[in-house]
Amino acid sequence: MPGWLLDRLREFGDQPAMIGHGGSSTYCALVAEIEHWQAEIKALGIAPAECVALVGEYSPHTAGLVVALILNRNILVPLSNDSAPRHERSFEVARVDVVLRVAEDGSHTIQRRTPTDRHELIERLRAAQEPGLILFTSGSTGESKATLLSFARLLERFEKRRKAFRTLIFMKLDHIGGINTLFHILCDGGALVSIAERTPRAVCDAIAAHRVQLLPTTPTFLNMLLISGVYKDYDLSSLELISYGTEPMPESTLKSLNRTFPGVKLKQTYGLSELGILQTQSRDSSSLWVKVGGEGYETKIVDGILWIRARAAMLGYLNAPSPFDTEGWFNTGDAVDVDGEFLRIRGRLSEIINVGGEKVHPAEVESVLLRVANIREATVWGKPNAVMGHVVVATVSLIEPEDRFAMMDRVLAYCRDKLEPFKVPMMIEVDEEDHHNARFKKIRSKAKTRSGGQS
Repeated sequence: MPGWLLDRLREFGDQPAMIGHGGSSTYCALVAEIEHWQAEIKALGIAPAECVALVGEYSPHTAGLVVALILNRNILVPLSNDSAPRHERSFEVARVDVVLRVAEDGSHTIQRRTPTDRHELIERLRAAQEPGLILFTSGSTGESKATLLSFARLLERFEKRRKAFRTLIFMKLDHIGGINTLFHILCDGGALVSIAERTPRAVCDAIAAHRVQLLPTTPTFLNMLLISGVYKDYDLSSLELISYGTEPMPESTLKSLNRTFPGVKLKQTYGLSELGILQTQSRDSSSLWVKVGGEGYETKIVDGILWIRARAAMLGYLNAPSPFDTEGWFNTGDAVDVDGEFLRIRGRLSEIINVGGEKVHPAEVESVLLRVANIREATVWGKPNAVMGHVVVATVSLIEPEDRFAMMDRVLAYCRDKLEPFKVPMMIEVDEEDHHNARFKKIRSKAKTRSGGQS
């Protein structure tokens, strides 16, 4: 049990803990909120080891409840309001005993459920008397996988103190990145800045208003921020660090970020719901080469694929077979290049396009497409071809309306100048819908499904 956690939070006294949408709080007030929820949990009859779904958004109330549930040794299932259509299925898969819905003002409702069966992995965690965490993967195809982790092991990495930042919290509570940001900042005595909506303007407004130092986000969102140009309307001089992860960063986007924010350090992060967030060290702000690992993690490369073994790794999936080998190694499925201690993450092995025996990494082609004028988003995928095996297809969305044929001529001419012939898209399609999900992560399957393509 993380017995040190509450004592750590008390140390920070009247320093600000949470700011912005959802309410503000000092650490003293946050500790009082935790103690309030401890009493409320007891009054509601929520027993240790019960599986509790918390439905809500960031606020001092939800943060206090998360900590109180950990201290009560519950198994937490955090769910955001925007995933409501999937909640009932999530309750079933996670074997939820109690649903707590927390409103912005701290008011709450409770719903008791009776799971239809027990799961061996959940029972194992209960037997160990450890708090747990169930997160659902983004699930771009098929049903999202439910990962079961030990919260006690996840929190071990936060016991060691690091630099405290005033941080905009971008990922939601139902994402490993959101959980990591929440505890990383609170355990170091930083301040969390929450926002009502994740748009370029809302993010810039919060950075300027609250003097945010750290912005953790995704390459997709950063590309949207650059294209929008709204950063020009704000004083963002407080920003010291932008960290990015969840998907490969296009090299063209990274170069634009360096030009646009020359005084800001850019750092690549790496993590998975199954393993937690690893420590990383970028070669420099302009480089896509990164060291991955840190205390509690081991890495190896097998046939160009990254494998990881972690102390904080999940116990397993609740709705899928175990992905670990007999020695506890997890195949990330990420293709990598190696240069000494540094890796360059090229993307999922399953996404690589085989064109007549030549390998094409979609992220490389997308990086080129994003340098073309008037391209807002680009998704590259492979379409089956009787002669070549696959051909490269690009689906793009435009910033401004444009004649389709003129646009195709421009894009193809640019790609032929920048790419080897087999990497140049054979087809370019226009789709004005978003290419990303609610977590601002690219969904490649969406483009293929609309076009009738297959993997």
